[in-house]
Amino acid sequence: MAGRIRDEDVAYVRDHTPIDDVIGDYVQLKNAGGGQKKGLCPFHDEKSPSFHVTPSKGYFHCFGCGVGGDSINFLMKLEHLTFSETVERLADRIGYQLRYDSTGPTQNPGINRARLVAANTAAAAFYREQLLLPGPAQLGRDFLAGRGFDRDAATLFGVGYAPDEWDALYKHLRTQGFTDNELNLAGLTKEGSRGGLIDRFRNRLVWPIKDISGDVVGFGARKLAGDDQDQGPKYLNTAETPIYKKSQILYGLEMAKKEISKKRQVVIVEGYTDVMAAHLAGVTTAVATCGTAFGDDHIRIIRRLLMDDDAFRGEVIFTFDGDAAGQKAALRAFDDDQKFVAQTFVAVEPTGKDPCELRQSGGDLAVRDLIARRVPLFEFAMRSVIKQYDIATAEGRVSALNQVAPLVGKIRDASLRPEYVRLVAGWLGMEVDTVSAAVKRVAGRSNTPLPDAPPMQINLKDPILMLEREVLKVKLQSPELAAAWNEIEPNAFTYPPYEQLRRQIDALPDLSIASLLERTEDEPLRNLITELTVEPIRTDGLVSERYGQSIVARLRELALGRQIAEIKSTLQRINPVEEEARYTEIFTALVAQEALRRAQKEIALAEEE
Repeated sequence: MAGRIRDEDVAYVRDHTPIDDVIGDYVQLKNAGGGQKKGLCPFHDEKSPSFHVTPSKGYFHCFGCGVGGDSINFLMKLEHLTFSETVERLADRIGYQLRYDSTGPTQNPGINRARLVAANTAAAAFYREQLLLPGPAQLGRDFLAGRGFDRDAATLFGVGYAPDEWDALYKHLRTQGFTDNELNLAGLTKEGSRGGLIDRFRNRLVWPIKDISGDVVGFGARKLAGDDQDQGPKYLNTAETPIYKKSQILYGLEMAKKEISKKRQVVIVEGYTDVMAAHLAGVTTAVATCGTAFGDDHIRIIRRLLMDDDAFRGEVIFTFDGDAAGQKAALRAFDDDQKFVAQTFVAVEPTGKDPCELRQSGGDLAVRDLIARRVPLFEFAMRSVIKQYDIATAEGRVSALNQVAPLVGKIRDASLRPEYVRLVAGWLGMEVDTVSAAVKRVAGRSNTPLPDAPPMQINLKDPILMLEREVLKVKLQSPELAAAWNEIEPNAFTYPPYEQLRRQIDALPDLSIASLLERTEDEPLRNLITELTVEPIRTDGLVSERYGQSIVARLRELALGRQIAEIKSTLQRINPVEEEARYTEIFTALVAQEALRRAQKEIALAEEE
């Protein structure tokens, strides 16, 4: 869409978008009291939640990394969107029709996220319709039926069929107004060997891949039997696009996210049909990666949904085959475990069946039982290593111990290590002391915890800075309670960023957080504004007019005290006989200042009574 979104429309979208709903799509938020919610910051790794949201104000702030803002800032930073794309996305969310000024500039005309999502959404609808048609689509229906999925299951997951034609989707989407550039950017088409654009997927069963908010951003497609012309891989995914980053996407997450947050559990399976089988069997926390290994970005997403911190623990359950590849995957997951606070488990079917195959042979109950029989990841990984050695021999036992000891030493929870030392000793038939000594030799080499949140830049325990901070918070959060703001002395704020913020506030004819942020270009100062906007006011009682008067009076009392000290220092340097007039003038000012300070002290004390 060319042109600039009207300012009043931007303001409407910002004011009518519940920020906790938007952030709740990405982060599990818990009530923190005082009308606030908190969760694990999506912008940096942390053990304990320092990410706060104030729904009544419409702002968020992380007290760990300092990032803050409104719902627009949140989506822009997290999804790497332009300003216009973000506003358009939020407007769609609340069903608001935006208006544009045609004379304004175009925001990033080459990439329009809304158009790319629309193209993928239209493609998903086309594929679903094709699956229902007679002819070649029967191969797709047979594939689904053979794996225990009926028409309702296909509809629930939006499964479709890409026709056995070179450009069926391309022609269809062109009639709907999408350009060649948009279709290419969306990953729906590619260059043909003879020139021109052709469909990326042909004669394949297709699963729409959605981001956490539910937008269709790509597809996973499976080659169907009998297609000798398609020399491509069995599974083919959308290539990386401006809206599809496979390392940041988990298939089924948009369906599972609420259950993950509610049950404090996530089940990691290996494919699209496994996700379908798990959900249909009642394991509604199942997700899968999309053609890539489970990695750090996936871990960060899951930790935010699980509220994975020192106070709130959940379960991460991996499903692996019992073969060598599954064991290798388990060892990779063992290293990933150190990035979770949640307890990690492995659910393995002894015969090697995946959840889809297990549901076919044993029904829904068999899938649920598989998850219920999960074993700790540590145990599975160690037993997998031990199986590689002949522990009937002394040499085999020693070799197995040398391989297992580092795994025990890697366990993040030090209180678990002695228990696993005893277990390993039993599995190997060795003395506990022998195993313990081997573990102690290697313990700690790879057991590096997640970094703590960066320290605050100021000492919040300093009573003077605490008072200055309180006055600014009241001014930003409840400006009507800081009635004496304009009377505060020029030197009242001693911390430079606080003084800078005071000047920014005074420069505005009408104070509002939105206008203050818009006027502020300095990023650290912008972060300070959102920080003070969401930080609870430090009072045991109600945030009342009396409280506002009290803290402003105390701030003025301190500022006047500093002025009085300066005046007294000046008087000491003046000879009252030689400079009588000047001395009298300054002394008179001193008396007035001391009277004003006493008045402020009385106000502050009166408000405490």
